Amino acid sequence: MPRQSQRFGVVLFVLSLAAFMASLDVFIVNVAFDDIGTDFPGTTLSQLSWVLNAYAIVFAALLVPAGRIADRYGRKAGFLAGLALFTAASAACAAAPGVWWLTGFRVLQAVGAALLTPASLGLVVASAPAAHRARSVRIWAATGALAAALGPAVGGMLVEASWRWVFLVNVPVGVAAIGAAAVLVPRSRDDGATRLPDVLGAALLAVTIGVLTLGLVEGPDWGWAGGRTIAAWVVAGTGLLAFLLRSRRHPVPVVEPALVRVPAFAWANVTALLFAVPFAAALLTNILWMQQVWHYSAIRTGFAVAPGPLLVPVFAAVAHRLAARVPVGRLVSLGCLLLGVGAVLTSISVGPRPDYAGAVLPGWLVGGVGVGLALPAILSSATADLPQHRTATGSAIVTMSRQIGMALGVSLVVAVLGTPLGYAAAHDAFRRTWWTLAAVALLAALAAPAMTPRRDGRVAAAPAPAVGLPVG
Repeated sequence: MPRQSQRFGVVLFVLSLAAFMASLDVFIVNVAFDDIGTDFPGTTLSQLSWVLNAYAIVFAALLVPAGRIADRYGRKAGFLAGLALFTAASAACAAAPGVWWLTGFRVLQAVGAALLTPASLGLVVASAPAAHRARSVRIWAATGALAAALGPAVGGMLVEASWRWVFLVNVPVGVAAIGAAAVLVPRSRDDGATRLPDVLGAALLAVTIGVLTLGLVEGPDWGWAGGRTIAAWVVAGTGLLAFLLRSRRHPVPVVEPALVRVPAFAWANVTALLFAVPFAAALLTNILWMQQVWHYSAIRTGFAVAPGPLLVPVFAAVAHRLAARVPVGRLVSLGCLLLGVGAVLTSISVGPRPDYAGAVLPGWLVGGVGVGLALPAILSSATADLPQHRTATGSAIVTMSRQIGMALGVSLVVAVLGTPLGYAAAHDAFRRTWWTLAAVALLAALAAPAMTPRRDGRVAAAPAPAVGLPVG
């Protein structure tokens, strides 16, 4: 038994390492944003935003189908294929000669992440001893919080050498993980999974969110009432309708209609999407302010961003204790409100002279408390009213909603911020952005109480089972 336990510890480390790598890459790229733009002269903020959004959109659309493909054909094979693609795409990102090449390679990264993430969690569940299964899932999920805490600082140090190291660092880690997984990780599959998932439905979802994002990003340049912008809205609406109709008819849809009819689950997805908008946008907005207005270096920005994520696991533990007495929807609502308050505090505090401790840090810490109270509770309680055999699919759908919200959050920053010239215009644009994020956070706070499960409003005390949790 000790030898078996030791062997599983190594397996858990390898599987968690891959998930950690995929998550770390997201946070590092935010810190590298300004340097990427500098390296590709003439690149606009709207063009740069696709480096983040392309990843989020493709990952969101493919997460559920990729998980089901891995269940049917073998989780180990899916994990190895996803890890190999993610590693190769990382090397390609490091060598990208232009922003659109980089965006294309980020799409390949997202495909790899969508394959490896649910497969890695499935392998953890399948290979863990029964007595340690819940603890193993918590360890796997905790890699996301660790990546969020370390990502900005690590990213800042790597970008000091070159933004290309943000992606290049994945290559040796990925190669080592592939070798270890090929030898150590046991095979696993779901013999009951016989039908192929709805890949066309996933493509419709990706196109819908992509076109919606395009309309938001290009709206300021095209004109909000311009023909191209209106065409984007029409295509997005048509794509959404087609996706919903296909989901009703396909035997294995991306989103099962029966799950959406569960009120707490439906509202959890609404809350996850709305919460993810200011969650992603606040990180990018603060980084852009510090780098473009205060002219912070990448490494200084990385360490400046780190305190917020460090508070997330601390207040996730606080929420865990409060969950025995407070309905989960109220906890999430409080977290969303604090995220909005953090944005408002930053908006009214920043000025032309760099004052990190007095102007940025207070709001950033308040926002970190809010994320700690809200995000883990959303992910851990969203599936409480679902049948046990649907919890994995349900948690993947919530993660999908979160990824869509993150893409929309980045697009919102681009749309509201624009390209201001001079400090006065920049200050006004950033203030509008922070206040817009606060407004969306308020909408999330209003939606959150309805996500309280009917079975037990205090289920947030349970560990999060969320597929894809570490991928930011």
